[in-house]
Amino acid sequence: MGKVLVVAKVLPNDINLNLEQIYQSVKNQLPQNVELKGYKIEPVAFGLNALKLYLAIPDNTEGGTSKIEEFLSQINGVEQVEIEFVSLI
Repeated sequence: MGKVLVVAKVLPNDINLNLEQIYQSVKNQLPQNVELKGYKIEPVAFGLNALKLYLAIPDNTEGGTSKIEEFLSQINGVEQVEIEFVSLI
């Protein structure tokens, strides 16, 4: 069974929200079959930053990246989730 790398861009619902807190929430609530490989905070525009998450999931995950989007959207403080990149690893 292979793995898929998913790069998700997470935008907060408040410009003043600490993205490290969102990262910790994601890290503490990850579904069982998802591995957090890394993250970085990226400036978007006018003081708004985005959290980029690098996640590994099994290649046979039912629903593909939609389950990841759904999970991340439910984290407190998250306004929008965008899957930027998907690749086999």
